[in-house]
Amino acid sequence: MLRFPLSSGDPPVRRVLALGAHADDIEIGCGAALLAFSRANPGVEVTWVVFAASGERADEARRSAETFLASAGSADVAVHGFRDGYLPHAGADLKDVFEELKSRVEPDLVFTHTRHDLHQDHRVVCELTWNTWRRHLVFEYEVPKYDGDFGTPNVFVPVSRELAVEKARTVVEAFPSQQVKHWFDEELLLGVMRLRGMEAASESGYAEAFTCRKLSLLLA
Repeated sequence: MLRFPLSSGDPPVRRVLALGAHADDIEIGCGAALLAFSRANPGVEVTWVVFAASGERADEARRSAETFLASAGSADVAVHGFRDGYLPHAGADLKDVFEELKSRVEPDLVFTHTRHDLHQDHRVVCELTWNTWRRHLVFEYEVPKYDGDFGTPNVFVPVSRELAVEKARTVVEAFPSQQVKHWFDEELLLGVMRLRGMEAASESGYAEAFTCRKLSLLLA
């Protein structure tokens, strides 16, 4: 398996944009990768955007982002109050948020939802990500759910078992409003990372996984 280190020497990724439809999506999808990368590269600049969170969920989103970005060089967190489940119907207002982001954020790497996610909010965030940052490196993350829409990712970020456990515990503790859901627990989050770790031949046994649809390798 080919490996490309991003955390040694002069890292090519200095500005990261993380997009999530809902309050816990970024943490579930790429929380371990963000923790590992920001700790290895303390100068990294992270813009973190949640689109549909209000009330208690918005408060949870802000507190969780603060925890996950504690080691980042700079963090810009935005939590919008679009209605959960209705993002595809938000139309021009949602597009305006993306256009505003485009005017001030020039990311080296974008984390977003995957194109074939069965949640309609997730799909529209992915669609607008590609509409907005067409010539950027985009990693699409996965969110486990009842729909059973896991795909076949092609990019893996191995993480230590300790970091995997930290991510799972932090996510569950950060979102008490979600603990009534039958799937929202540390065991499931660790199970996903264990499965992807097996596929990645991770030395620790754990990894997060992403889909990268376009990648240009500059060899000279």
